[in-house]
Amino acid sequence: MLSTGLPQGAVPKLERPGPLRDRVYEALLELITTRALQPGQHLVESELAGHLGVSRQPVREALQRLNTEGWVDLRPAQGAFVHEPTEEEADQLLTVRTLLEAEAARLAAANANSAGLTALETLCAEGEKAVEADDVDGAVAMNARFHAKIMELAGNAVLAELAAQVDRRVRWYYTPVARRRGHQSWIEHRELIAAIADRDEQRATQLMRAHTEHTRRSYHARARS
Repeated sequence: MLSTGLPQGAVPKLERPGPLRDRVYEALLELITTRALQPGQHLVESELAGHLGVSRQPVREALQRLNTEGWVDLRPAQGAFVHEPTEEEADQLLTVRTLLEAEAARLAAANANSAGLTALETLCAEGEKAVEADDVDGAVAMNARFHAKIMELAGNAVLAELAAQVDRRVRWYYTPVARRRGHQSWIEHRELIAAIADRDEQRATQLMRAHTEHTRRSYHARARS
């Protein structure tokens, strides 16, 4: 276990192309999103720099950017900490997600072709395998890819852009409840695929709204369990 609490193997390798500060930012954001860095965890510049193999300056710049975007809290005389989302923040984000995803499901039902449906089936099968193996990180990743594919099949660039803005926060909130949602989440995905294949726009909308609502309720329930 690393001194910042990062599990061995969790620190991503930095790709060489692109400005260093951007690559450090992406690496830290991924660690936060996947909860390798936990909400409330103290972020020590020197330790993070050592883990990433960089100087402290790009880490400092990345932390400032993450603070601006609400992922990190910079506290005077205390340092940087991973932001701890409030229940209200999560509720607002997941409510917006429901609106975007429900419309995406409707459009996907109107526009999806056989190749798109095959892709959804493949992603669903991979997600089910991850659940069977109790691979939470894999299940979260496949869940994100499944929903991204539906967004792609919707064919609305503006909708996709808006969804991309909340995608990482959705993953952040979904990770703690992925095991709780487990098989049921993928049963709901199967139902969504069937509705899209039937070109039933109304049912696809209803199923996606219920599906995302289940995730929202599970997130709030985790705090009471």
